[in-house]
Amino acid sequence: MKRTHISSSLDHRAWLLPLISVSVLSLVVILAVSHSKSSSSTADFTVSDRVPVNQLGQQPKLPGFAYLISGTKGDVTRLKRVLKAVYHPRNYYVLHLDLEASDSERLELAKYVKSENVLRDFKNVMVVGKANLVTYKGPTMIASTLHAIAILLKKAKDWDWI
Repeated sequence: MKRTHISSSLDHRAWLLPLISVSVLSLVVILAVSHSKSSSSTADFTVSDRVPVNQLGQQPKLPGFAYLISGTKGDVTRLKRVLKAVYHPRNYYVLHLDLEASDSERLELAKYVKSENVLRDFKNVMVVGKANLVTYKGPTMIASTLHAIAILLKKAKDWDWI
């Protein structure tokens, strides 16, 4: 007995029309949305709106940041990694190891700063030589931060925020 394939051809036709309809409708919606976004973004803004300029026609000076990166005993590698992650030549960095860290760790950190070419060339990374006692739930953390700010005020002049 021979079977006809009428049922399979009907199934094929049954899902083909909705598939084509949904595809065409999706394409029309995507094109309409992308066209409206591109036309509105160019019409609403001009170059002068995107880049603020002062009265002399110059762009404003970008702010400079100062960072205090502090650690304790065994944190030298972490401090190096954090410095690499946030470093930018325009900013300033004060690295501080508290009193629990050994003098050899402080020396290792200072040698690292001196050995890295970019840090040495820009001279914007300072290591606190005299360790402060830091208890992280007390006024000693504030004293450590104020010590770092005093170093920055003395050695770095181009920062706006810490």
